Amino acid sequence: MQQQVVAPDTRPEAAQPESPIPRGDDVFELADVSCSYGSFTAVRDISLNIPRHRITALIGPSGCGKSTLLRCLNRMNDLVPGTVVGGTLHYNGEDIYGADIDPVEVRRRIGMVFQKPNPFPKSIYDNVAFGPRLNGFRGNLDDLVEEALTRAALWDEVRGKLKMSGLALSGGQQQRLCIARTLAVQPDVILMDEPCSALDPIATLKIEELMAGLKDDYTIVVVTHNMQQAARVSDMTAFLTVNIDDEVGERTGELVEFASTNHIFTNASDKRTEDYITGRFG
Repeated sequence: MQQQVVAPDTRPEAAQPESPIPRGDDVFELADVSCSYGSFTAVRDISLNIPRHRITALIGPSGCGKSTLLRCLNRMNDLVPGTVVGGTLHYNGEDIYGADIDPVEVRRRIGMVFQKPNPFPKSIYDNVAFGPRLNGFRGNLDDLVEEALTRAALWDEVRGKLKMSGLALSGGQQQRLCIARTLAVQPDVILMDEPCSALDPIATLKIEELMAGLKDDYTIVVVTHNMQQAARVSDMTAFLTVNIDDEVGERTGELVEFASTNHIFTNASDKRTEDYITGRFG
């Protein structure tokens, strides 16, 4: 019988925390984490701790492995043939790459919102209800759908048209629907891979406001190319860059600096971080 990931989860079936999870500790502990696709090493020797109930931003130039690192956090890279993850990656103190860990349960606890909104070709209601139904949810599904849509700041806009296709919504609404779909399975962590890159400024602002409200109950890790967004929404920031081996022509992502967002943007310890933040390269 497979062992499942054990995570703090005091929430009842209706998704609202009964009591807050203790703050100030770390959800993820990464030590020398590397990820390779076949012979190509995308990121190497990443070590950092990601705190609970905070928004952590991953920034850096294209090709530095931000999205690869994000997908390592919930084993999404397992779905890519030839992927090898090295080092140790603990989630709530447990090695999520352990042989006895169920990756499906990992992905339930650690939800994912992708760069491009990807609602299912189903009704708004069925989009949100999909995960709970799949997981055998036995509570009041109507209440759960309403709760998830409310927490995703979408309920007031769709409450009278839940049978309408999710694909009929605007881009920003579709992304919030995808966030509601993630919230409906009651995760502990939400990973976001450039969630606003395909959205207009107004829709982007709504997503940022939503993220700020969700961090009281969830840990959020977001990949973004938008420096202003990282500065506005995140508490912690990790800057990654590309190390180029001229001899073999290999480009590998590496962590330069990880600190509070205020420190990264106002008093970076590494000149490479300052140069990237100020636009002098990347």
